[in-house]
Amino acid sequence: MAERDASTDTGAVSEESGAVFCRDPIRLSTLTKRGEFLAAARARRQPAGSMLVQARQRGDDDPAIRVGFTCSKKVGNAVARNRAKRRLREVARLSLPGLGRPGWDYVLIGFRDATAARPFDLLQRDFERALRKLHGETA
Repeated sequence: MAERDASTDTGAVSEESGAVFCRDPIRLSTLTKRGEFLAAARARRQPAGSMLVQARQRGDDDPAIRVGFTCSKKVGNAVARNRAKRRLREVARLSLPGLGRPGWDYVLIGFRDATAARPFDLLQRDFERALRKLHGETA
């Protein structure tokens, strides 16, 4: 079995495939109302090679990190849109607990071809770089 740091270990690695299985999934609050998406659209945005990331500080006392996902019909049929959103959800689940800021809303917008086809490690790197730029950190 692969070596992992026990202090930050949230998953287990399969010996056969090398896939990571999450033991304790982190639950992110989800944006659901149209107004929440519109408020994020008026705030900061950062294009990443395979997606667009919008972020805004809510200004309320709720420390939760909230995230929304969207793909227009330009991305493709329902199957293609759902595949792209599943990939965006997983990227957010892995990256936002460490790089997201409490009290912020994030919206990830999938791009045609790029979001579903880009290798997952590059997709995650794009998202993390966009988050650092949005928060003024060096990328």
